[in-house]
Amino acid sequence: MNNPDERLRQYLKTMKLRFIRDHYPQVLEQASREQWSHLDLLLRLIEGEAQCRADNALRRRLKAARFPALKTLDTFDWSWPREINRPLVQDFFRLAWVPEHGNVIFLSGVGLGKTHLSIALAYTACLAGYSALFTTAIEVIQTLAAAQAAHRLKAEIKKYLKPQVLVLDEIGYLPIDKQGADLLFQVVSQRYEHGAMILTTNQAPKYWAKVFNNDSTLASALLDRLLHHGHMAIIKGKSYRMKDRIADEHE
Repeated sequence: MNNPDERLRQYLKTMKLRFIRDHYPQVLEQASREQWSHLDLLLRLIEGEAQCRADNALRRRLKAARFPALKTLDTFDWSWPREINRPLVQDFFRLAWVPEHGNVIFLSGVGLGKTHLSIALAYTACLAGYSALFTTAIEVIQTLAAAQAAHRLKAEIKKYLKPQVLVLDEIGYLPIDKQGADLLFQVVSQRYEHGAMILTTNQAPKYWAKVFNNDSTLASALLDRLLHHGHMAIIKGKSYRMKDRIADEHE
């Protein structure tokens, strides 16, 4: 292979410098036209490669996060909840709690946007370079129960320990039996002070024993770990999904 252009392309392919391989002819042409220095030319190519890799890494993080839908803080309707501590919630999006392995808990009734905020918060973490995973409490329990029956619990539980931010949605919506409570406790316990979590629940902490098979000891142990480095945002009001019906009733 004597053609310099072909040799260069092959080297770039081998070194996986995709942006430079695909764009260097245009960049060289622009450099010649605008009389860039060699340093400016090299910098432009390397910057493009770095941005390309960052974009690809973000796409991989978002795919791995398994968000059911993409939500952002900008699209949250602050006017609907009757009560919400907006400064507190906005402060969560600074992400200071993530490297501290802290927890954020959104507590409200149905239809007030806690899942929206949890996704938006985890999405912001992904944009900042953190890995994340969205799941529901029931999905975790069902997955781990199946893994336990197949004698592969240790391997399966690692999937919930690896992400830097784990979203546990809908704690308290369905009753949890003893096995489920024990399995969920293992996730929370092993992530304690090792990984950040975002939780949504419709049950105040004082009712968690009822959720976890009336096991007050386990519920207290869970709350102890979650609230030690935890921050709770309470949202009050009527379900947003009832908004149109309520408006119709007042016409």
